[in-house]
Amino acid sequence: MDAVQLDGLDPPAENGNVSQSEPHKRLSQVDTVVLPFLGGFGRYQRRLVALTWIPAFLISFIQFSDHFLLGQPDRKCVRPDQNRTSSGRDIFDLIATGNAAESSNVTACVCSEWWFELQSGLQQNVVTKVRCSDRCPSKGFPPADGKLPFKGINYLLMGAMADWLGRIPVLLVSVLSVLVFGLAVAFSVDMAMFSTLRFFEGFCLAAIRLSLYVLRIELCLPAWRFSMTMIASLIIVSGQLLMPGLAALCRDWQILQIVIIAPFVLMLPYVWMFPESLRWLLVTQHYQRAKRQIYRIAHSNSVATATDASGILSELETELQQKPKTYCVTQLTGTRNLWKNTVVLCVNSLTGYGIHHCFARSVLEGSASHLHYYALAAIAIASCLVLFPVVGGFGRRGGLLTFMIITALASLLQLGLLNLSLVTVLRDTLNQRFSYAFSIIGMFSSHAVSTLSIFYCAEITPTVIRGGGVGLVLASAGFGMLTAPLMELHNQKGFFLHHVILTCCTLLCIICIPLLPETAGQPLPETIAEGEGLLRRPILPGEQHHLLARTEVREYSRVQDTPLHQVVNPGNGSVPSNSTANGVRTS
Repeated sequence: MDAVQLDGLDPPAENGNVSQSEPHKRLSQVDTVVLPFLGGFGRYQRRLVALTWIPAFLISFIQFSDHFLLGQPDRKCVRPDQNRTSSGRDIFDLIATGNAAESSNVTACVCSEWWFELQSGLQQNVVTKVRCSDRCPSKGFPPADGKLPFKGINYLLMGAMADWLGRIPVLLVSVLSVLVFGLAVAFSVDMAMFSTLRFFEGFCLAAIRLSLYVLRIELCLPAWRFSMTMIASLIIVSGQLLMPGLAALCRDWQILQIVIIAPFVLMLPYVWMFPESLRWLLVTQHYQRAKRQIYRIAHSNSVATATDASGILSELETELQQKPKTYCVTQLTGTRNLWKNTVVLCVNSLTGYGIHHCFARSVLEGSASHLHYYALAAIAIASCLVLFPVVGGFGRRGGLLTFMIITALASLLQLGLLNLSLVTVLRDTLNQRFSYAFSIIGMFSSHAVSTLSIFYCAEITPTVIRGGGVGLVLASAGFGMLTAPLMELHNQKGFFLHHVILTCCTLLCIICIPLLPETAGQPLPETIAEGEGLLRRPILPGEQHHLLARTEVREYSRVQDTPLHQVVNPGNGSVPSNSTANGVRTS
């Protein structure tokens, strides 16, 4: 089930339409011509990929610091009337039971002192600092998600900027901004200042994550893309496991914030060490910069450029006067297949992240916060490790479909057990254990769905708008992650209905995933025309009889003024009459 491109995009030279001497032909074949000429996945590329792994630790520290900076403390009230301490939970239980003698004292805030105890390894965090002076924090504590307002839209904006200006300028500006805003967060004096600075810190952190992700994908040949990306994911989870030890060493939230932000100074030399993406330079016609980088890569990989057997350098010399072009993710709306594929992956990402919280709440409800934290990290590691053999055996599309089916089954079975327990008003021990098992399986598979959806989108989206395409799917993931804080704000009301809706989304995704093309082992699309030409092969034997004829594809597609329309010309007689959008129609 490999992906195929429209035959007209790469016809044989004997047809007289497109030959190997056509301008831009070799320069646009980065995976099959340019990179092999420069030594393939050589020492230069491996070094740059390793440089993208180093910031993964730093990103994970900031990403998971919310659990420590904004963790909810255990609180106890010292009551002078009885000379004893009561936990916050006991006090609120007194109010709920309607005990007049006790609840009157509680509502009147008769507490000589409030004691706060954190389970995260810190002696004091933002929550306790803001509320410690409050003698009666019965109205609760600040929300546990300091980055709630900007989850989602930041990825889309930064992705569009990366397509317009380049990956490296966005990366370096974002690193400087994270340093400024991150260090300022450590000196916040109130919650308003903390939330505002944290907003901008998270906004810029999203740009760093997206830029590094796209650069890593574009550096690798097809055989290395998935493994290099999964190693980066494992490094991020490793940073999550190291975060509690770092918090225990720092003890104070301000010291912890400085410690996790200061190492970003090491990324400032990236302006000299890390070049712009060669793919992006070639496809946007920045040929002068591309020429310098080609010679730099060839020298680092010990490739002789004197003999230009492939004709890349000579073709590059003829195109040096071309003016650069700019592209925007909004051009997706002018496509048919590319837009469809992107929307399907966005829905997959949103569903995976959203339902992950539903599973986590079911299995970890009432557990200690540190157990919750380590359980999520362990499941993430297991998910990343299992992705290797599954995707290697079934491909991108098969792996995504497999994990989505597992997620849907786990969700349906868990909802059935939950509904049974609600009817009987008695949760049987066996049902509870089965519910825990299905929740753990669901967390495992939904994490795999989310991770694979982002990677899949990076492979399907062409280089000219890859930043915006990956930004779209990451934005969808961000909106899916809003499930957790939204449920907390509503005090868990409507949780069952919320879970049912996300389960229905998993069933919808199962139907849509087979519509995606298989990208395993395929070159990355460079232009929108190439991205539009990525089509799936029929799954069912008789399906291809009902597909559009090749002459109808040109009229149906809405991609205007692209090489796709110049090459696919039904009148030149180069396209077989039995050709279809998904291959050759059989009799």
